[in-house]
Amino acid sequence: MAGDKNKIVIVLFQYSVVVKGIERKLRDLGYQVDVVTGDFKLLNNYYSQADLFFLYLPGDVTDDESKEKIVDEICNEVGFNKKKMILVGEEKSHDELSLNVPSIDKFMWLSRPLDMEKLEENVEKALESEVAADVKRKILIVDDDPSYAGMVREWIKDNYQVNVVTAGMQAITFLLKHPVDLILLDYEMPVVDGPQVLQMLRQEPETRHIPVVFLTGVGTTEEVKRVMALKPSGYILKSTTRLALKEALAQQFRKKD
Repeated sequence: MAGDKNKIVIVLFQYSVVVKGIERKLRDLGYQVDVVTGDFKLLNNYYSQADLFFLYLPGDVTDDESKEKIVDEICNEVGFNKKKMILVGEEKSHDELSLNVPSIDKFMWLSRPLDMEKLEENVEKALESEVAADVKRKILIVDDDPSYAGMVREWIKDNYQVNVVTAGMQAITFLLKHPVDLILLDYEMPVVDGPQVLQMLRQEPETRHIPVVFLTGVGTTEEVKRVMALKPSGYILKSTTRLALKEALAQQFRKKD
């Protein structure tokens, strides 16, 4: 049967009798099954070799930001490696989780209680489906001018997952809870300006490695020197065009890759 050639990794936060039943059922169907419980770093050993991930979500996943963050990271890694996944969770959790972790919508969702009679059908459907589309890179725009920030968001939202905050401290709070791939940071802001935000980001282990590109409204030689002296990943003039901005962002991610 097809299952003889497929490797499934069941991923869960805490082992349970229900999951044991799922594991047994999948093995009986001929699938190779491994189980990863709690220590999600072990998934790095499977992203390149598994055919399907089976993510069994806890009932309180939407009440715990740390668990949502783990789900987000797993979805991103599965998508990046062009693998397939089934998420199993409470029906009431789906909509809220989808808002906080939009990357789950790239994969199949099954609501609990799981219909074991349809497990084989659903697994086969997931395995035969198109590979999950690449999860969009995440960009945070930090700018005290909501009109400008909104315009930039409209420019790039088709290519990236974009969030906007309008103050330096809001950026710090957001980033400690929601990891991103790049920050577009306004250089001049009231209260806490761009350089201060950059300094704070570099002091936190969770944020120190995020590329930061300054947005600046002044393009004189002296101003550019002052901006680049802080060693950001780059700078973009606020007068730039939509196409130039998108190309600058693409270049940043090419450097990162």
